[in-house]
Amino acid sequence: MTDATDTTGTGGAADVDALAYDDAFAELQRVVGRLEAGGESLEATIALYERAVGLQRRCERLLSEAELRVQQLMARPNGELGIVDVVARDGGG
Repeated sequence: MTDATDTTGTGGAADVDALAYDDAFAELQRVVGRLEAGGESLEATIALYERAVGLQRRCERLLSEAELRVQQLMARPNGELGIVDVVARDGGG
């Protein structure tokens, strides 16, 4: 028995949304590895797939926010750099 059932946790989106990019990406790699290895029950496979989708979306969202921050830094007048706090503006979800 492995602790892998933790990666399919029913905490769902709430705990995924709290992950930093590196943590979400590392977990996504572990979950995909388990899916590729096979041998899980149908229910476990579905739970793993759902977890993978949530992690992938979290990574995409964090990368998009980082890209926006870089674009905003590059667009500053006089070449000055500044920090811009990016807040998700997609209305949640």
